[in-house]
Amino acid sequence: MTIYERLKRAIEEEERCVLYTVVEGEPLGGKLLVFESGETLGALDGPLVAQANEIIRGARPKLLELEGRKVFADVHGPPPRLFVYGAVDAADSLCQAAKLLGWEAIVADARAKFATKERMPHADEIIVAWPEEALAQVAPDHATAVVVLTHDDKFDVPALQGALATEAFYIGALGSRRNQERRRERLLAAGVSAADFERISGPCGLDVGADTPAETALSIIAEILAVRAGREGGSLRTASGRIHVEVA
Repeated sequence: MTIYERLKRAIEEEERCVLYTVVEGEPLGGKLLVFESGETLGALDGPLVAQANEIIRGARPKLLELEGRKVFADVHGPPPRLFVYGAVDAADSLCQAAKLLGWEAIVADARAKFATKERMPHADEIIVAWPEEALAQVAPDHATAVVVLTHDDKFDVPALQGALATEAFYIGALGSRRNQERRRERLLAAGVSAADFERISGPCGLDVGADTPAETALSIIAEILAVRAGREGGSLRTASGRIHVEVA
């Protein structure tokens, strides 16, 4: 099987991989395909294989300079996922925003009367289950953002505790600062470490003066994007770095 045949199958089956191509230096045009699973196809050297997992997790193309040559790394894989626990008003707005980005949107809630297609028309998947069951079904990974929108300890605590046990790149919780402090006490009492608690963005979202569910969703999605890109999420007018993410 050629590299292109294997890459075609990988794209069809939504496998995560990186395709390296030498664009300057020898062997010019040489290629190496490396999968998240460790599978490789091609004849380029080991240092590229060693960097593959980091590049796949970064989910962005990069131009590498190695031993006097330049190698372009093109990342392939399924779209990021947004997992929302709590089928409240802002949940569908979050799904709608995620869909505009090309992401997969999943909503879960133990309350069947809330978790319906009529109330969540933009969700790709709706799960009626308690947090532990929903998280086990979704299995958040390093390409998953988790947002908890409930305001009830019986949902919040297991949802956040379960999310912290995953590789989710973003974990957010809606609510006031007072609610966030109460969550902290409950989670610490449940065995979550203070360091792990710091992974939670709460109250989640950027400070844009959000009021409506749609504005709240925009605020949260913006913070998720900033975290994924390693940015602070402030005003571009005062930012010192590049406006767009650099391929480097």
